[in-house]
Amino acid sequence: MSFWLMCHILSTTTFTKQTQRDAPEENLNLTNAIILSMVPQAYHKYLISKNKSLALNAGNNSSSNKSYSQKLLNTKEIQQRIEEYNLNQTVRNEDIFGPLQNDSLVIIVQVHNRLMYLRHIIISLAQAEGIENSLLVFSHDYYDEDINDLVQNIDFCKVMQIFYPYSIQTHLNQFPGESPNDCPRNINIKEAIDKKCINALHPDSYGHYREAKFTQTKHHWWWKANRVFDELNATKNYAGLIVFFEEDHFVAPDFIHMLRLMEHARQSYCPNCNILSLGSYIKTVDFAANSKKAEITQWVSSKHNMGIAFNRFVWEELKSCAKTFCTYDDYNWDWSLSAVSNKCLSHELNTMVLRAPRVFHIGEW
Repeated sequence: MSFWLMCHILSTTTFTKQTQRDAPEENLNLTNAIILSMVPQAYHKYLISKNKSLALNAGNNSSSNKSYSQKLLNTKEIQQRIEEYNLNQTVRNEDIFGPLQNDSLVIIVQVHNRLMYLRHIIISLAQAEGIENSLLVFSHDYYDEDINDLVQNIDFCKVMQIFYPYSIQTHLNQFPGESPNDCPRNINIKEAIDKKCINALHPDSYGHYREAKFTQTKHHWWWKANRVFDELNATKNYAGLIVFFEEDHFVAPDFIHMLRLMEHARQSYCPNCNILSLGSYIKTVDFAANSKKAEITQWVSSKHNMGIAFNRFVWEELKSCAKTFCTYDDYNWDWSLSAVSNKCLSHELNTMVLRAPRVFHIGEW
């Protein structure tokens, strides 16, 4: 899928919203046809729900973009299924594509519950050159059968699912979810002390108390990195690159090729580059002039946090700074990683970043 096509898909959002407001039923089929026409026939199955209906327009509002299983499971049942997945460590399609090699690529996608976004990153990954040599790991903090069905329908590479076991979903009334004794976000420290709520003496630097729905993302990011680098049978001896995506990303078809070029160039031009970055938040890019150009710079969390890749050697350095990462007063994993760079490591993190990005943030666009 070309960059033009991606831009065209994103630009249809305005059209979709307007036509649905004007004549929702009349224009629904037209909108579906437009989106389907831009997705190769072989990948239409990733836009079809389990009941065989099209699931194209769910992304137009935040509620319908979420996934909800038809069969509601209780917390105990969800925990049991999560434990089974994490214990079994099943690698799908390994019989077709063979075991992971050090010259392969491991791709981790952090997933919450935005099913529509997930459909589109899967479609973009399916069209990536060389994806058949990758292991695609989906790391979930929300258990949902619709999401599972979608992921388990992937047939273009090896696929694995891991589940963050300390999610809000499975810890509804206890840490790290929200406890009845948690301090409300906006009360002052005196009120918190009088209330005798948890952590009353330790609001954040802005005077606010912890909100589980925000801190979960940071907890999940650190857990999945530990899980993939150190604990999974399929990857614990893997010495190659691991690339980090999220469910609302969209990749260009040559992202693996460009990553390999960056990896090769790093050896000669930037041996002290710790992180390779495939994405940026630049809205206007001259692809003709910059398609194969990269910059070397200090890693900045707000600029270089999308589509980052690093190897086990870098991970060991980051892991040695676990205390700094986990106790830094910010709920964002990338800002916490920046604190590791500035306060713990013997050197700052440096990155090689593409001038013309190969991963895009759907929400940002």
